[in-house]
Amino acid sequence: MYRRTESQPQLFEDFFLPFGGKLNKDNRWVQLAAMIPWWRAEEKYAKSFKQSMRGQVPLSVRMALGALYIQERMQLDDRETVQQITENPYYQYFLGLPQFQDEPPFHHSLMTHFRKRLGADVIQQVNDWILEEEADNKQNQDDDGSNRPTGGRNGDDRTGQPDNEQSKNNGTLMLDATCAPADISYPTDLKLLNEAREKLEEIIDVLHEPFVGEAQKPRTYRNTARKRYLEIAKKRRAGAKQIRKAIGQQLRYVSRNLRIIDMLAEKSGLERLNAKQYRQLLVIAELYRQQQLMYVNRTHTVEDRIVSLSQPHVRPIVRGKVNAPVEFGAKLAISLVDGYARMEQLSWDNFNESITLKSAVEAYVERHGCYPEAILADQIYRNRENLRYCKEHGIRLSGPSLGRPKKEDDRDQTLAKKDASCRNAIEGKFGEAKRSYGLGRIRARLRETSETVIALQLLVMNLERKLRVLFLPFFRLLLT
Repeated sequence: MYRRTESQPQLFEDFFLPFGGKLNKDNRWVQLAAMIPWWRAEEKYAKSFKQSMRGQVPLSVRMALGALYIQERMQLDDRETVQQITENPYYQYFLGLPQFQDEPPFHHSLMTHFRKRLGADVIQQVNDWILEEEADNKQNQDDDGSNRPTGGRNGDDRTGQPDNEQSKNNGTLMLDATCAPADISYPTDLKLLNEAREKLEEIIDVLHEPFVGEAQKPRTYRNTARKRYLEIAKKRRAGAKQIRKAIGQQLRYVSRNLRIIDMLAEKSGLERLNAKQYRQLLVIAELYRQQQLMYVNRTHTVEDRIVSLSQPHVRPIVRGKVNAPVEFGAKLAISLVDGYARMEQLSWDNFNESITLKSAVEAYVERHGCYPEAILADQIYRNRENLRYCKEHGIRLSGPSLGRPKKEDDRDQTLAKKDASCRNAIEGKFGEAKRSYGLGRIRARLRETSETVIALQLLVMNLERKLRVLFLPFFRLLLT
């Protein structure tokens, strides 16, 4: 049974160092520990455990979420994360330990369980709590500085409408989408079929094991198939006809192996296969169907196309970029307000990001109590439905009007340049996430853990920005 530990906040002075001294209260990890609402996250985390008195007591939400945060912030693998925690007293305080210990607080294999138990929904909820707190702090500063009606969370009963009259539009909302590539090699049809053939041969070996010495093993021609594959794979520049011929050969080998497996399954069943092999067999059967369909129709597109046997949930995302026209991973749509990012939609299938505009605006109203004054987004967001929605709520959507290009005056050109300059912030946020926090390559293997990692990276970026804002007056004081 899970035992709650975050009802009483841990005091900074209570952390004991056996080798003397004390922690610096201005250290970033000490400040971060005070920023994260551990007690609120614990309520959702505890629901993932069964209410049973038997079994080992699970680790706290602070231990789980804190370890994942350290891993994504420092870009470490599971083993190195535990090693760093064992060596660093600030990390151990961040995880809620009462004193420094020179033994690992948990085994590195638990990191995968942490990613599964927390999930993207819990991480996203923690991120929303932090964004709501920032919105409240900004509104309190605005209320102290002026008495203009900017909307609020205290008098609107969380509906976005104040008690007396509707709030004026205020603030800027930025919208954009990107791809979070998975950690897979670049997929080609020939490579996928060769990998599928090899895995099927391993499955045949397992299913034939009870009949060794009693029946002759079915012929799979694995050596010949491997040779045919290498003839094309080792060529520096293979022609289209050669590649198509090689794909046809591998398709026939895969088809033969699938028929052999069906024959062996009728004799002894598939019980000898473990869960991983059985899952691979199902994925390969669907991969063969897709590849056979594309081969016959001479096309390179198919619905829900599989590009990785180990991660069959990954889909090709056509982005149209110069350096990477097609990426393989999850598509992520985010909104940006005052430098803080929020995930609006995450999908492994490609989608039109313009559909996230309304939900992003409604989430903005929930946090700030008013509609944004302007939305800065790509041209793809300027469809008729979004333009009508923005006009109804008095929101200016950046970009040119629909239809024929109109002659713009100097004022419109200046506003368009200003919008384009301001919108660079969300592009820079994507660059920060991909270069510094691992969004450019998601190393998690499972679908749910990959979604957790993506949500964690947004949480890390927001907390890091909050730290910069916290220490900004101190840095200004040093410069004066």
